Amino acid sequence: MNRVIPLGVLALAILAFATLLLVILPGIQIRTEPPTPGLEAYTAAELRGRDIYVSQGCVYCHSQQPRSLDQAPDAERGWGRASVASDYFYDQPHQLGTMRTGPDLQNVGARLPSRDWHLTHLYQPRAVFDWSIMPAYPYLFEIKDEAGKGDVVVAMPQGYAPAGKVVVARSQALDLVAYLKSLDRTFPAPRAGLRDDGYSERGEPR
Repeated sequence: MNRVIPLGVLALAILAFATLLLVILPGIQIRTEPPTPGLEAYTAAELRGRDIYVSQGCVYCHSQQPRSLDQAPDAERGWGRASVASDYFYDQPHQLGTMRTGPDLQNVGARLPSRDWHLTHLYQPRAVFDWSIMPAYPYLFEIKDEAGKGDVVVAMPQGYAPAGKVVVARSQALDLVAYLKSLDRTFPAPRAGLRDDGYSERGEPR
C-alpha cells in the first residue's frame, strides 16, 4: 500500500514528461511557422466540405501525409513530396490519419482535378472502380425525374444510373468535392522543411 503513492507519482511524472516532449515542445516549435509558399486559406465552401469530410470519418481510411522515400514509396505512388508542418497551417484540426485503406489524399486535387469524377465516385465508387471497397454516399445526392435550373447532374455509367431519373448533387456533395479539389500541396516545400540528414523531404539526396 505504501508503494501506491510513489508509483502513482512516477506514472504521472512520466506522462507529464511525455506530454511535454511530444506535444508541448513541438507545438511551441511550429507555432511561428508561416504557411508553405503557395498554400492558400480555404474558401467558405471548402471549409464546409472539410467539415463534411470530418463528419463522414474519411480520416479512418485516408491519410493526408505523404512520407519521404526512406519511410514509404509515396512519391513513386504519385502521392507527391513528403509533407512538412507548414502544409497544415490552415488545418484545425489536421487530418493526418494513420490508416491507408484508401490512397493518401494530400494531393488528390492535383491528381484528380475533375469535379465530375469526384461526384460520380462519391455517389457510387463501384461505378468508377468495380473493385472499390469505399462506401457510397447517396445521401449527399438527390434523385429527380429531371434536372432543374442550376442543378449539377452527376454523370453515371449505364447500370448505375437510376432508370428514367437523374442524380443531382446536393450542396454537401459540392462542398465536399470543393474541399477534395483544394488538396494540392504539389508546390515545393520551404527550405526550412529540409532535413538535417542529407536528404530532402522527398527522401532523395540533396
